[in-house]
Amino acid sequence: MSAELLEAQGKLSKRGFLDLEVDPTLDLFEEIEKLKKEKNAIILAHYYQEGDIQDIADYTGDSLGLSQQAAETDADIIVFAGVHFMAETAKILSPSKKVLLPDLKAGCSLAESCPAPVFKKFKEKHPDHVVVSYINCTAALKTMTDIVCTSTNAVHIIESIPKDKPILFAPDRNLGAYLKKKTGRDMLLWNGACMVHEIFSHEKIVKLQQRHPNAKFIAHPECEAHILDMADYIGSTSGLLRYTIENEATEFIVATEAGILHQMEKKSPHKTFLPAPPNNTCACNDCPHMKLNTMEKLYLCMKYEQPEITLPEHIIKEAVKPIDRMLEISAKAGL
Repeated sequence: MSAELLEAQGKLSKRGFLDLEVDPTLDLFEEIEKLKKEKNAIILAHYYQEGDIQDIADYTGDSLGLSQQAAETDADIIVFAGVHFMAETAKILSPSKKVLLPDLKAGCSLAESCPAPVFKKFKEKHPDHVVVSYINCTAALKTMTDIVCTSTNAVHIIESIPKDKPILFAPDRNLGAYLKKKTGRDMLLWNGACMVHEIFSHEKIVKLQQRHPNAKFIAHPECEAHILDMADYIGSTSGLLRYTIENEATEFIVATEAGILHQMEKKSPHKTFLPAPPNNTCACNDCPHMKLNTMEKLYLCMKYEQPEITLPEHIIKEAVKPIDRMLEISAKAGL
């Protein structure tokens, strides 16, 4: 390891990122592009990242698309602009590559709602169940899973399981309830949820609809059932984006993390996109974890190759199995 990297490692903040100052005169777009070429690095960014990070990324997508990219890339370094479980998934799929996350504190309320040791005891009480875990979970939980799913392929995953097999679905109770309704399968659900998708206000959305009577209301299936019941369309992040491109409507009220509006506005600049109002005082629906990543942290992360995501070999070996199964089913379904 170079002296520069050793020095950077010593300055890794307890808050989960490199605690270094960035020269404010630097053109971060230009510097990051240079680092990508020098280090043969690829930047994968989730749709919920800030707009500048999405624009500098080599690939922007939802959990399924990001997983597919992580599995296929020939880059030496994967820089994951997202949250911790996503970077873990990239490491599981590309164990020989260096995987970086701009801020280690970029966690996930949904993943944290299902601690692996507690879930292990729950699973032991239902040994006959096929375990399907939403990709928004820890690497440890994935080792206890038969098949992973994303919101894009969840219906296909559930329908791929023989009807005589009982299913245990974790960790999102809202996505699980939606899948039960969509597929007709009776599933045992873990009681977890995403903090962002549970704060939308039915009352405020109705008032917004009254002010924009021609707007289509679209929602992510992590939302609560009473919000989904209002929706003109329910879909994954990429599904919502595709719907806004293909639908003739020119106004959309969007119930998911507000970062996706950046892509919607880029793809359909002549249309209007309104974030669905949450039941809080700031009237915002940003994920605080996703927004921990910044352009400055991304630059430092690439320059010093820290913080790095590492996982024990036995975790990688076991966690890759349900992810590979998911990718296999998705490929057959043409997703």
